[in-house]
Amino acid sequence: MSRGFVILAQNTANTNYVRCAETLALSMKKVMPNCDITLISNDESMCSAFDNVVELPLGDLAPTSDWKLINDYQVYQASPYDETIKLEADMFIPRSIEHWFDVLQVQDVAVCNKIRNFKGEISNSRAYRRFIDDNNLPDCYNAITYFKKSSIAEQFFAIVKDVFVNWDEYKAILKCNPDEVVTTDWAYALACHIVGVEKTTINFNEFSMTHMKQFINDMPTENWTDTLVYEIYQDSLRINTNPQLYPLHYHVKNFSDTIRGALKWNK
Repeated sequence: MSRGFVILAQNTANTNYVRCAETLALSMKKVMPNCDITLISNDESMCSAFDNVVELPLGDLAPTSDWKLINDYQVYQASPYDETIKLEADMFIPRSIEHWFDVLQVQDVAVCNKIRNFKGEISNSRAYRRFIDDNNLPDCYNAITYFKKSSIAEQFFAIVKDVFVNWDEYKAILKCNPDEVVTTDWAYALACHIVGVEKTTINFNEFSMTHMKQFINDMPTENWTDTLVYEIYQDSLRINTNPQLYPLHYHVKNFSDTIRGALKWNK
């Protein structure tokens, strides 16, 4: 069975997500030189780290918006692999995670349900999780999601699509602000709940990421790069002297260029 990673990236007026995806792919090839990576995008990239570049099968479903999360469910159809790990574009991989496939293969879908602070500690912060808590939904972080071509995964992503398309109907029966905007995490959490938590998550402690949002790391602002000291070397990335051992969801998008500049990645 084929295994590989996919990164969905669409540029907006304010953010070059393809540039972030390139940085992510370059970091992956450094620690996993034989891994297969597919960029899913309607925007061009000449980065040599991608093994494949495919367009969104159904095109951009939000062509006039900078909020393109509705396109996420297309990763299922777009992935060329039997087994896939989907990664969000604004991430950095400091060490190999290829062995994850061997653990995750017991599931048809596995959505990340653990996050860490920059010290590597599992975070229990609920600052960004009110919708999840108010509706008693599973804690899901779509930024890292495993799936295999299967009926359960197909059902899962069909529900993700339905949540985005029919969000007003879902809002009417959920506990949330009337102006609540659907996010990918919310859609994944609902899909996990409907399909079954036991079928869509896994108790695998290492299957997690460092999330650099403000309150997870007790920062004064969302821009952690103004407060914490980071060191970028050819073989490591440290934040306030803490080696980063898990996928780093750096959140501050221009940190992508900082990484590339420090490592002289110009491909």
